Amino acid sequence: MTAQHSETAPETDEVDAEGSEGLACVLSFNANDPSGAGGLSCDATAMASVGAHCMPVCTGSYVRDTSGITDYFPLDEEAVHDQARAVAEDVPVQVIKVGFVGTPENIATIAELADDYDGVPVVAYMPNLSWWEEDKIDAYLDAFRELLLPQTSVLVGHHSTLRRWLLPEWTGERNPGPRDIAKAAAELGVPYTLVTGLPLPEQHIDNVLASPETVMAHEKFERIEAVFAGAGDTLTAALAALLATGMDLPEASSEALHYLDRCLDEGFRPGMGQVIPDRLFWALPEAEDTDTEEGPESLPGPDYFEMPFNETKH
Repeated sequence: MTAQHSETAPETDEVDAEGSEGLACVLSFNANDPSGAGGLSCDATAMASVGAHCMPVCTGSYVRDTSGITDYFPLDEEAVHDQARAVAEDVPVQVIKVGFVGTPENIATIAELADDYDGVPVVAYMPNLSWWEEDKIDAYLDAFRELLLPQTSVLVGHHSTLRRWLLPEWTGERNPGPRDIAKAAAELGVPYTLVTGLPLPEQHIDNVLASPETVMAHEKFERIEAVFAGAGDTLTAALAALLATGMDLPEASSEALHYLDRCLDEGFRPGMGQVIPDRLFWALPEAEDTDTEEGPESLPGPDYFEMPFNETKH
């Protein structure tokens, strides 16, 4: 039996290796969101939609519905550490994505892992934490600033959230722009910042990828008159996945923003609260063509699963 196994094992390994080459892998730290608006389910579907494999590490769970978050139950740092180490020692990680992780201790655990995987980009998202207790917000932001930002390659966040966090003492007559926020982030070790939700005239918003020296890319969209839950997680997950597939940062940022645009455009309201992005918009069935005969020739062609980005701006 041993001899027979030794003869067949290499062939099996070769098949497994060939099968694993297709998808880049992203290690994603985030909370469970039972509404499905954000969190790990968002990460998994958004990453799969743009062509990467999500390895979700659960950091805790929100208590929430589509109207908002009412509580959060964190996992301890040992549980987060053991989840992440187990999969990272098995599967090559192209990018690390960090969403909401709940406690300073979990931030410290993730920062330690990111340091051990030096050279793997870290894409970090800072959500709006106004639903939380003030003392917990302060402790979380302090730990994120001191421990994780020095490890972060790209910081993603809404303009108002990043401004309040990184430039609390801003006294200028004008609002801080993307480069001002990028400069503040760079002082803490972050080379690139993707700032979203910048208001523009005529019901438009801008989204800007910036470094301290320059604006690297921006995308302008028309504002949609709806309140969304999960948009930031969707954008960050798509960006991390696209970087994992090998895109450069400006191109990945643009593609991720256009993907989010379509997700919001096709958003749906499953409950009594906010609208949720449809991260699988591309899988919606098209209108049936009654003249088309069923059979092998009517199966989807190679372009069927390409994301049909449109020119709608908001």
